[in-house]
Order: sequence, then C-alpha cells, then structure tokens
Amino acid sequence: MSKALGIIPARWASARFPGKPLHPIAGKPLLQHVWEASLRAKRLDHLIVATDDFRIAEAAFAWGAEVAMTSANHPSGTDRIAEVAARTKQFAHIVNIQGDEPVVEPKLIDRLVRELQRDRELEMVTAAHPFSDPREAESPHQVKVVVNQKGEALYFSRALIPASRSGGLPTAVLEGRRLANRRSLVLYLRHQGIYGYTRDLLLRFVRWKTSPLERAESLEQLRALENGVRIKVVMTGSGSPGVDTPEDARMIERLLVSAGKRSQKPRR
Repeated sequence: MSKALGIIPARWASARFPGKPLHPIAGKPLLQHVWEASLRAKRLDHLIVATDDFRIAEAAFAWGAEVAMTSANHPSGTDRIAEVAARTKQFAHIVNIQGDEPVVEPKLIDRLVRELQRDRELEMVTAAHPFSDPREAESPHQVKVVVNQKGEALYFSRALIPASRSGGLPTAVLEGRRLANRRSLVLYLRHQGIYGYTRDLLLRFVRWKTSPLERAESLEQLRALENGVRIKVVMTGSGSPGVDTPEDARMIERLLVSAGKRSQKPRR
C-alpha cells in the first residue's frame, strides 16, 4: 500500500489574526489541537507541521510534533506543503490539513487517503457537506461546490451555485419544513478546505501559473480544474469550523469545553 503523509501548514503572519497558530484555545495552542486530531487518523503514515516561523516551530517541537522549516515567500499553504513534499519522496500521497481547524475529523482524513489509494487514476480529492442553513450559502465567505453524478467537482465558487433562475434561494429551500423540501438543501454544498493529492500532482500544481478562474474567484482549486484535473468530492454530514478571527476562537473554545464536559459525565 502506498504511503500517505499529512502536512499541516502554519504561518504567523495572518492579516486578520497574527499569531493564530499559537492562540490558546481550551488550554492548548490552536495548532496543537489540529495536530492531535490529525494524529488519530489511522491511514496517515507520517505527520509534519510545515512553517517558516521559529516561534511556531519551537512550540510544536515542545508538544512532540515533527516540524519542517520552509521558505517565508510562499503565497499559499499549498506551496508550503509542496516544498515539504518535494523532500519526502517516500510518500505517494499528501494530505493538506488546514492548520486553523482544531476539530478536524480524523475519519475524514482517512477517507481522503482511502480514495486515493483505491483509485490509482485519482490525483486529487476534497470534501463537502450540505449547508445546515441554506441562507449561509448566499455568503461570499462560504465556498460552494457543485458536483457531477460521479461525485466529482464541476465548479467551486464564492457565489451561490447552482443559481436559481429567478434569483436568490428557491422557495422550497427557504421553507425547508417538509421532508421533500429539506431534500433540496443538498443543492447547496459547502466546500471543506482539506485536500488529498498524489505527490506528483501536487508538485505539478505549484508549477502551473495562476489561472483566470482562480484569479476571478480567489480559489486555487480552480487552477486544478482548469488544467483538467479530476477532483473527487467526498460527502460528510457536517464540516469542521475554521478559526479566522479571535471571535471564532472563542466559539471553538466553547464547543471544545462543552464536548469535554459531555465526555466526562459518568455513564448510567
């Protein structure tokens, strides 16, 4: 079986949230939550934190992570993990795990690896889930994806896709009360920013020029589609929230504390 490497890219210089990877959440740095969750994935043969910042590297070393120092000039996390992948030739598959999603699901990581290992012609895989509230699909901050009947990505957008001919959300979706109407919620799929690649594709991807659709939407996965890459989209029941702001961090902390309290309750 081909080996899989998980890489968590982490940078200090976030415009909206400087130092985000080391921001404490429920007693641990944000990045440590991501690393510990990723360690529970059974199909990863190895896990590395990729960073250009010695503060992040020092902290990650302290909690036992393996760290790869990378260039400070990378425009994206994908470029950062590609630098690491170029040095690690023993791994056929790479999983790009977002460093700001502390409740990432280990089973989802395993699903991505399993898809890549099962289909030798598959080069890229990601994930999506139906919006629990269809109104959220109207937000340009929520990336949407539409898929074909094989579960492969047709397009990603910040706009509402698929679009209603009359504009806005279909009446059936807005009502969402009867079972038949709730089924229509699957029209709107929220893309989750986790990716699995073959190592070969990843190294090719970062050499390709930024594509026109990628520039228009500011979504780098469109570069893969524009270059003819087939992207499998696995479906999940829900997604793992990311941390973009201090308020997001407080929300995640409440979520983790609540989950911890539930797990500590004695069973009857």
